[in-house]
Amino acid sequence: MTLPSRLRFLWLTLAVVFLDRATKAWIESRPADRFPAKVIDNCFYLVSTRNPGIAFSFFAGLSSPALRAILIVGSLVIIAVIAWLLIAGRGISSLNAAGLALLLGGATGNLTDRILHGSVTDFIEVYLHFLPWQTFNPWPAFNVADSAITIGAVLILLDVLFGHRSGAPH
Repeated sequence: MTLPSRLRFLWLTLAVVFLDRATKAWIESRPADRFPAKVIDNCFYLVSTRNPGIAFSFFAGLSSPALRAILIVGSLVIIAVIAWLLIAGRGISSLNAAGLALLLGGATGNLTDRILHGSVTDFIEVYLHFLPWQTFNPWPAFNVADSAITIGAVLILLDVLFGHRSGAPH
């Protein structure tokens, strides 16, 4: 049985979910006094934080059962749409398929956390000292799933902006 080329990227989705869950489980199993852990001084640290909100800690101060339910249902809808685009999409490029697979894996990883814990475990903290506003404050903490979502979105954007299109516009 031969899989359509876009479905060959589902291994990427599974890899993201596995790596995301494994790294979060490792961080969650460590004692709190182990954090922050310096990886590269003044640049890269491992931390242990929980984000009940969405990306960049939006809505983090509004942790409530209603918000949790909305975020879970919203994530399920987004996952369903991305899966449909990946599985049923016709004529999508490999770059687009890879981007969708990364988005799917990242969204699934964070949804799993939200269901299990009511919030998402973030553990990577980066200081970008070359940016003027990053002198003292770190970039918001993130995780493997967040990284996959960002890379997936960039791949899709690159495909939209620079991808080869066959046929004349309608």
